[in-house]
Amino acid sequence: MTRPSEPNDQSDQVGSTPGQPFDQPSMDEPRQMPPQTPWNQLPPGNEQNGGVGKGREGSGTRPEVSAATTLLVAVPWFFWSLVIVIWISNIFGSWNWLVVGLWILSGAVTFVSPVEDLVARYLYRLRRPTLVEEQRLGPIWLQLLRRAAVDGRRFSLWVQESDDVNATPTPGHTVAVTRWALYTLPPSHLEAVLAHELSYHVGGRAWLSLLNFWYSIPARCALVGVRALVQLMKKVPAIGCAVGGFLFLAYSGILLAVLTFGDGYLTAMLFLTPFIAPPILAWLNRWQVKQADRRAALMGYGATLIQVLYGWQMQNQQMFGRDTNRRTQLMSSTPSLVERVQTLERANPGTLPDPS
Repeated sequence: MTRPSEPNDQSDQVGSTPGQPFDQPSMDEPRQMPPQTPWNQLPPGNEQNGGVGKGREGSGTRPEVSAATTLLVAVPWFFWSLVIVIWISNIFGSWNWLVVGLWILSGAVTFVSPVEDLVARYLYRLRRPTLVEEQRLGPIWLQLLRRAAVDGRRFSLWVQESDDVNATPTPGHTVAVTRWALYTLPPSHLEAVLAHELSYHVGGRAWLSLLNFWYSIPARCALVGVRALVQLMKKVPAIGCAVGGFLFLAYSGILLAVLTFGDGYLTAMLFLTPFIAPPILAWLNRWQVKQADRRAALMGYGATLIQVLYGWQMQNQQMFGRDTNRRTQLMSSTPSLVERVQTLERANPGTLPDPS
């Protein structure tokens, strides 16, 4: 694969095929981007010039709607994290309320800037782009910021070592791009992918998303434990079934004791949340990805994103539809390619790519 340290970029020419490797522009002659009108100041129906079309989503996306969607996603994460913290706090007896209070107050650390870098580096396993990668990303990122009318000084670019189209959605002001997108896509397609990633952070969502992530850590840890147990049961059925059977009996005993000696059914309902939480959280993650696609389409990147998805599907020989396994569909945290394409088509019906 061509590396960005090689000169003579020809990938920005007309007719570039999505999925082809790029060559880095010459360092002595940086590519100049023409100024563009911010997308939220363009007239409706100006899709050919990168404007926001009046599709079924309307002529634009409001910050209030974007923040409301973040709050909607945060509610179940916070609830199940609170349940887990309450369970753990019972170890401390009558001091359990202090543990819960300290956990709630701990959200204040998210307002410290270095915390975002630590989360990106150690929890999401991202890395800073190299100098050559910054030269590749810089002009494209600046053009996107002008088009989205966003202050780029509030955000930082990171790279995820992944061969997927999009990086894992990141909280706060961290915008990540995958290695595949960085090293494979031509500039126009890379800009569309960055628009999708930026869509997670626009509309006053940056601090809300970081708070959401912070308070969701206990629930995420529990979810990782459940997935690890399921994988163990698949790989080593004897050990996995023994561990799973023991946990099931212990859990059933605790639930029976709560129902018998508890004051009401509320606590018993809390004990059922581990069985209800995973499919709901997976559905919310899929919904977030499609919301980001809608916002990117309203910026005028719908047709280009469709080309990117088709190119990635052809290069990686992935199924365009979802796996036929119903359980896989229910627990998947990312929508299928066909779902994403249909979302982009509905967001801006007038911006479909040319099939030729």
